[in-house]
Amino acid sequence: MDLDTILWIGAVLAEFSVITLCIRRRMFHDLPVFCFYVVWTLIGDLALYPVRLYFPNKYYLFYLPEMVVDSIFQFAVLVELGWSVLKPIRASLPRRSILFLALLIAIAGAAIWPIAGLTLPHNLWAKALFWVHLEQTVAILRVAIFLTLAGFSQLLSIGWKNRELQIATGLGFYSLFSFAVSIAHSYQSVGPMYSRLDQVLAASYVCSVLYWVFAFATKEAERREFTPQMEHMLLAVAGAARSTRISLSNSSGGNAGNREKR
Repeated sequence: MDLDTILWIGAVLAEFSVITLCIRRRMFHDLPVFCFYVVWTLIGDLALYPVRLYFPNKYYLFYLPEMVVDSIFQFAVLVELGWSVLKPIRASLPRRSILFLALLIAIAGAAIWPIAGLTLPHNLWAKALFWVHLEQTVAILRVAIFLTLAGFSQLLSIGWKNRELQIATGLGFYSLFSFAVSIAHSYQSVGPMYSRLDQVLAASYVCSVLYWVFAFATKEAERREFTPQMEHMLLAVAGAARSTRISLSNSSGGNAGNREKR
């Protein structure tokens, strides 16, 4: 049994364990997108590895669409993490605040896009370049979200025993390796060392999922309320966003009325 097969079996078993723990801990209620993402990843691993093993020439025909869906899923997971962190004050936030949060994360992704372009391997065929660029952008975005949650953990009243930070830690750890391997690949030609780095990346993913298994097996810490200063700041930002949206809506309505009068 080669190392690739061992890593694949380890990933599948770890993902299955995470899904089992998500069911036992009833995480589907609070973090449904993440739970379905792990299910999707398990299905993808079960389906793609045999294709890679027995039909290597057709692997990318299946891998690229899977990568697109995976990136969309990961973006949704990041939005869900941010929304879950805001749980203590969600009742006080304006309606559709989650859309504003998604917009902020999308803007962050757009800012990261040109940075991710600097790390792309130069030996990819043209059709694959865009999708790898997308994957790298989401990887850097995952690291940024993890650093934000970890850096502001005290203000956000979350710790390492809270599910949001545990999920972000696993995603961030794997994303750091993904980013580093992509940079290394950009200076390599395809060969044995190229495959070794891919195996290192696969091993980092298995470690991330095993960390989730360990973390989810323990009881989650009870969420604390935000500090008054943090709550006031978040509500002020949400209020400013709502006022801006209302002003834009009124301005658009007024312009439309003026055009009708003319």
